[in-house]
Amino acid sequence: MSALARLHELFPARSVDPIIDERPRWGHGELAGRLVELSGQGATASLTMTFGLLLDAQRRGETAAWVAAGSRLFYPPDAVESGVDLAALAVVRTDGAPAAARAADKLLRSGAFGLVILDLGRAMGRGATKAEPIPTPLLARLVKLAQKHDATVLCLTDKHAEAPSLGSLVSLRCEASRQRKAGVADRFTCELRVLKDKRRGPSWQHREVVRGPAGLA
Repeated sequence: MSALARLHELFPARSVDPIIDERPRWGHGELAGRLVELSGQGATASLTMTFGLLLDAQRRGETAAWVAAGSRLFYPPDAVESGVDLAALAVVRTDGAPAAARAADKLLRSGAFGLVILDLGRAMGRGATKAEPIPTPLLARLVKLAQKHDATVLCLTDKHAEAPSLGSLVSLRCEASRQRKAGVADRFTCELRVLKDKRRGPSWQHREVVRGPAGLA
């Protein structure tokens, strides 16, 4: 099955409603030029939603990069099964959140990436020793570069919604959750709850039903 066919299977097209279609969506059009934080802890929909955004970026012809702050990384077979083109995805491993942010800075400065994902994982979770391990000046540079190149900087953090965010420069912060759809073993309702949105206010949600490969969370 081709990646595009898999994309349509995982994220089927919805009928266009003149009112609903104006609502914010989890995609490049809404997130371009922004520093976004996606939080979740345990069996959430963080990777599902991240892969959905990655698929959207690749479908639009945007080059994407995944920067891991440590040893934790997504499971490649799951990404391929979801339709992600790994051959077109740059993967960088770093040692800690500040190093990941510096790597993202270099990637964005090239002007070649429309989406940069910082998988901060437990570097921002319960085991973190600092509330803000990425210096504010570095976050500010990421914001300016995202705006300059119309790129999305997505930070994945492993923490509850009540925990502090990366900082005041985060433009959009969401919490991901998932729930098995009743009566359908391989279908899940994945939801993003907006905790902070500088553009629109925390007044919207994103929800979709997906069928992902085993282990996709």
